Amino acid sequence: MNWHRLAAIVVKEARQMRRDRISLAMIVGIPVMQLLLFGYAINLNLRGLEAGIADQAGSAASRAAVMDMLATGVIAARAHAATPEQLMDMLRRGEISVGVAVPPDFERRLADGREAIQVLVDGSDTAVQNAAAQLAQMPLAPAPAPVAGEAAPGAPGDGPIRVVPFYNPERRSAVNIVPGLIGVILTMTMVMFTGMAIVRERERGNMELLITTPVTRTELMVGKVLPYALIGLVQTTVVLMLGLWLFQVPIRGSLADVYLAAVLLILANLSLGLLVSTMARSQFQAMQMTFFLFLPSMLLSGFMFPFAGMPAPAQWLAELLPLTHFLRLIRGVMLRGAGLWELWPEVLALLVFTALMMTAAILRFSKRLD
Repeated sequence: MNWHRLAAIVVKEARQMRRDRISLAMIVGIPVMQLLLFGYAINLNLRGLEAGIADQAGSAASRAAVMDMLATGVIAARAHAATPEQLMDMLRRGEISVGVAVPPDFERRLADGREAIQVLVDGSDTAVQNAAAQLAQMPLAPAPAPVAGEAAPGAPGDGPIRVVPFYNPERRSAVNIVPGLIGVILTMTMVMFTGMAIVRERERGNMELLITTPVTRTELMVGKVLPYALIGLVQTTVVLMLGLWLFQVPIRGSLADVYLAAVLLILANLSLGLLVSTMARSQFQAMQMTFFLFLPSMLLSGFMFPFAGMPAPAQWLAELLPLTHFLRLIRGVMLRGAGLWELWPEVLALLVFTALMMTAAILRFSKRLD
């Protein structure tokens, strides 16, 4: 081995990496991003769960009981309802994660040692279900002393607060994970495929042929997107079939709404991938940028870690990611049986994201080799 030639190759590679600004940024950016995300944004101790309150008793004792529950910090009042049925509607639409229902005969139930408050929980997120279970351990009042010769009121082990999980009472993790996997797979593949689309045309020399054709920028971009959209639908079908067959994951909502939600995410990710392809100079750079975008989507969207446990700045950043809104859509439709029209804020967010990314990609693309 000639050490002089080896040193020349090492110097050459070092200079090439220095000129590659994207690679240089990834070398420093990925560890910094992971440290910040895992150190500050990821929090498994859920606090401040969005809750709706339905106090049908309206007495001083019931208001004090609700205030005691809010004082624990586990829940935070975000809405008020007149009946438990309204709380259930809010849970289905994803407006709240927890509903506190106080019956009209609250004081009598409490005096008799019976169940006095029901805590309705969106059990589609097992982390939320586990956090809300802490409320069942909270005492509302001292238990009444039984009269001599009589049994204590209430069944053994019963408490004044009962936590009732919906949509996933068995706490099966697959019920929560499988719908989210649709979004994760579509995000990873769609952005990567289209992220290398324009770059591949340049590297293979096909851009010269496209320049000589009357194809416009918009036609080229939309034409790049449509074939991959079909691939995304095939992937969605595979995940749904395997989830139903292997893990018995329910589809409580409309199957058409499931596919419409998938189409919204597919278009959002394809438009983002096209924007990446106009910025990257090589397929390797496109893959690097895709990974750089995929990492925060995985960690901040609520797929791996509970969204409610993140600090406010991390939640603001997560609202900019299409996967965050898709997870709310797909879990709302598949697990809670909600319709897309009930989840219209998430639909609107994905449509706006798609329009902005596609417009930016079209404006950045030029049918010129320079």
